[in-house]
Amino acid sequence: MMTKADNWTLFLDRDGVINKELPDDYVKRPDEFVFEPGAIEGLAMLQSYFSRLLIVTNQRGVGIGLMTQNDLDLIHQQMTDEFKTNGVMIEKIYSATDKDRQSIHRKPHPHMGLLAKQDFPEIDFKKSVMVGNSRGDIEFGRNLGMITVFIDDKGRLPGEKSAYGSNFLCASLHEFALRVTSGEINFDAPLSR
Repeated sequence: MMTKADNWTLFLDRDGVINKELPDDYVKRPDEFVFEPGAIEGLAMLQSYFSRLLIVTNQRGVGIGLMTQNDLDLIHQQMTDEFKTNGVMIEKIYSATDKDRQSIHRKPHPHMGLLAKQDFPEIDFKKSVMVGNSRGDIEFGRNLGMITVFIDDKGRLPGEKSAYGSNFLCASLHEFALRVTSGEINFDAPLSR
């Protein structure tokens, strides 16, 4: 079983993984940000398994003018403050705010992962896990050679083992944490896609 000493990194999508995703809208203000049930507790459990926790999030709402960079910063400050209160340390948040959906800064392109590697040269993508709720999240992780976990936050894939070629499928971040801490998900075991 992996240990923190093994220098693993956890990459996390935000909307639909950490917080509730708004249907056909963006979380534009701190009062619209609502944690997914069990997300804080889940990350508190995972904190002891990963050397660093990083968030990589597409936030096009800034690029198209529905919110400002300051709005996004306030949302992230509120989120990280709540995490700190519960013993969770997010090392850094990477946000792609480009208007163009094809921008190389956005997932599934590896840009935010490569920025993280610049900031934390000790990151080994082969000892990294990407957790997300979209095809783009899984492709982002796979493009960098990470282990990938699909979060079925909308409950569309009950009983499935994988989505979009992910290594694992979980109903929530909390379920993922429970499966890691119980040893059911073991990243040291051979993986299939």
